[in-house]
Amino acid sequence: MKILLMGPPGAGKGSQSERLVKDFDLTSISTGEMFREAYKNGEPLGIEAMKYIERGELVDDDITNEIVCKRLLRKDAERCFLLDGYPRTVKQAEALDDMLEKMNSRLTAVINITVDKVAILERMIGRRVCKRCSATYHLSFKPTKVDGICDKCGGELYQREDDQLESVRNRLNIYETKTNPLINYYDNRGILRNVDGMQSFNAVYEDIKHALEDIT
Repeated sequence: MKILLMGPPGAGKGSQSERLVKDFDLTSISTGEMFREAYKNGEPLGIEAMKYIERGELVDDDITNEIVCKRLLRKDAERCFLLDGYPRTVKQAEALDDMLEKMNSRLTAVINITVDKVAILERMIGRRVCKRCSATYHLSFKPTKVDGICDKCGGELYQREDDQLESVRNRLNIYETKTNPLINYYDNRGILRNVDGMQSFNAVYEDIKHALEDIT
């Protein structure tokens, strides 16, 4: 299977991706993780991408397409993968189609997680990340045992710039204007399935599994 997981920022794509990757033996391809890793390594693409991310903007299409193309050409992505965070515009979707066509491949399914805008704001503003191991927590839904300290490694927690209120609002506005057209793009191809993200984590996951069974 070659799956795209869609949904607005804060829809829970990352958590669902982790479980899908484990249960279905998929290769995880997350543009957010790739950008942050490239930034940590001092790579020019990562440094340039982080400028967009910190402003709550979509990373330039050419930068994003280049980093994804390099990732898809690695051997572990030949058989199956799960895309999270890409494509986010119709132009990127068309670029992805071209990449996959050259690999004699195509997307199997597109899962779109839908979430209320107010709930998204609450989820993202309360999110905290460990500076040392990158474990994710939430002030209300997944608090640490000791305030501000990671349960796993004892590292200090912080709020990412793209999780701050102004940035979150900007990201949601961008999603609605630039990413929502992707829903029609994939719906017209008959591979889109919508899943209600306002349910519990397990209920959302079960609906995703049922959607994949229906389409594959």
